[in-house]
Amino acid sequence: MGSMGFGWTADEAASFAVLDAFAEAGGNFIDTADIYSNWAPGNSGGGAERIVGRWMKARGNRDSMVIATKLRGRMWDGPDGDGLGRAHVIRACEESLRRLQVDTIDLYQAHWFDERVPIEETLQAFEELVTAGKVRHIGASNYRPHLLKQALDVAAGASLPAYATLQPHHSLVHRREYEEELAGICFEAGMGVIPYSPLAGGFLTGKYEKGEEKRVRSQRAGGVKQYFTRDGWSVLAKVREVAAARGTTPSAVALAWQLSVPGISAPIVGANTPQQFAEQLPALSVQLSEDELSGLYAASDPFLHVGDPHSGS
Repeated sequence: MGSMGFGWTADEAASFAVLDAFAEAGGNFIDTADIYSNWAPGNSGGGAERIVGRWMKARGNRDSMVIATKLRGRMWDGPDGDGLGRAHVIRACEESLRRLQVDTIDLYQAHWFDERVPIEETLQAFEELVTAGKVRHIGASNYRPHLLKQALDVAAGASLPAYATLQPHHSLVHRREYEEELAGICFEAGMGVIPYSPLAGGFLTGKYEKGEEKRVRSQRAGGVKQYFTRDGWSVLAKVREVAAARGTTPSAVALAWQLSVPGISAPIVGANTPQQFAEQLPALSVQLSEDELSGLYAASDPFLHVGDPHSGS
């Protein structure tokens, strides 16, 4: 369960309701980040972590949850207010631990690469945290292939902790970034893969209709409207077709497809209400046929191969 909307598109009560539904369904992995959601008016960051921490405290279930958070973005003023340098990594971890009300972060992830800091410095800082028992495993998100490979090579050469997971952007309408090169690197290294935005900002839920481009306002740059293209609508049509034949939701079909992709451990889903989560949950029981998978792959092929997948209207 992703938490980017907690304290932004879902208030604390709604976030608790989503987390309750998630836990009741057997979910135990919660992903957050220290910057969530500092782009929202009046939110300086840390809000989602606080909500997750208060929820675990109220439910008394910390021991049954796997907690992942991320660092890299700006969280305070000064030269070490952001980045992956040692000073920021150590302080950011302490503050995340406090907001989450935990002693240990199960998976601590570099939110994106920091070109200003040697990879070895970042990994040495992570090693300090692992040795101190404040972090169990480390991961990466939004790393380009050559940078991920470099980080893995540095870890191996210097006997430092290696990234155990990758959190890439991946969905039926956003395939190339992960599948072209990152998938092979992750497979070779034995990394877990936990993609974000598997429903393409809500596009693959089927809640948008062709022709309403002008009515929809994306909440953030690069939002859902980027998929309002000829190729995007073709993918959605195929998802809806399979969902109708299956008697399930488009969300479940899109997630079931992702779970069929070799190397994917689990998608990170998001929901503002328990009802939205309920539309996603059937993905665990949908076993797509070879014909259904072939149709979905064929429809999404433009989002994998070279060229502009967003061409057309």
